[in-house]
Amino acid sequence: MNELVLREDRDGVATLTLNRATKRNALNLALWGELDAHADAIAAAGDAIGAVVLRADGPVFCAGNDLKERGLQAPRPHYQASIVTKLADLPQPLIVAVQGGCFTGGLELALAGDIIVAGASAHFADTHGKFGLVPIWGMSQRLPRRVGAWKAREMSFTGLPVSGAEAARIGLANHCVADADLEATTRTLAEAIAGQSRHSVFAYKKLYREQADLPLAAGLAHEVFNSAGVAPDFAERVAKQF
Repeated sequence: MNELVLREDRDGVATLTLNRATKRNALNLALWGELDAHADAIAAAGDAIGAVVLRADGPVFCAGNDLKERGLQAPRPHYQASIVTKLADLPQPLIVAVQGGCFTGGLELALAGDIIVAGASAHFADTHGKFGLVPIWGMSQRLPRRVGAWKAREMSFTGLPVSGAEAARIGLANHCVADADLEATTRTLAEAIAGQSRHSVFAYKKLYREQADLPLAAGLAHEVFNSAGVAPDFAERVAKQF
């Protein structure tokens, strides 16, 4: 049986590729299981991996949940939601590269990313309302935190797609690039992250995650009292600059 999620490690970057292109990378339970295992392995690798890329094979990033499996029993309660959160909470920064459609469950998966890079062909949509569904994988929480409450309401209430260019304008994506440049742009960002101090980057991600909803004063105090401190190789890194 073909792997539904491929993993490649190179130069400190782990790349996960959704590999169900003939089904528009629809999210079935088997694919979720492979994502879950990869997330556990990458987290366990610690600073051997400096950055993670999530991408997809074929012209579509992800059509969303595989509705043909609706009603099947998942291995544990809140299965898919827990895997999205596990990806979002990886110690390593996660970059998501999106081309073509990124719908509903696919968008919830993409929202686990710290950075989203959209190809010009990308279009993002929340189509829960089209099927009479209500989100349970994080859409109502992560989407407004990314684009603001009112734009999130528009996307969720209408189900209308947002282009890659519009996604970049509203902050859903960090960049929108030509499809031909999507892989190279994503790789450049990932290698830049992997080239930084893992100590600093991992600490930054933890602080950003923990402080996301704190008032400024509380956030400033949290930063001071929860600092990871200076990296063990600080002196060596400074010496290389002079």
